[in-house]
Amino acid sequence: MKFIARVLLVALALLVIAEYVSGIHIEGGYAAVISALILSILNGIVRPVLIILTFPITILTLGLFILVINASLFWFAASFIEGFSVDGFLPALIGSVIISIISTIGQKFI
Repeated sequence: MKFIARVLLVALALLVIAEYVSGIHIEGGYAAVISALILSILNGIVRPVLIILTFPITILTLGLFILVINASLFWFAASFIEGFSVDGFLPALIGSVIISIISTIGQKFI
């Protein structure tokens, strides 16, 4: 049940982000829910592997490379989901940071 609530929270966040961040586009609620589901799966499976593989770079950058990993996964998800597009790395970075903040705050209440 918590997973569904988190996916819906991320979907709502994606709709809000698409409204206010230029370069991020979502075509409706269905695309937002599918995008949130794919992002959740990528963050659960691919992100931990990437963090382990890039651990030395993450240490050298004092953890800032994790922002690059998050933005890359956000951009990657948008590249193959119809109805969800990101126009560049900077919008992906901004979107992933906002999603992380909203998810962290939302998990406190779910």
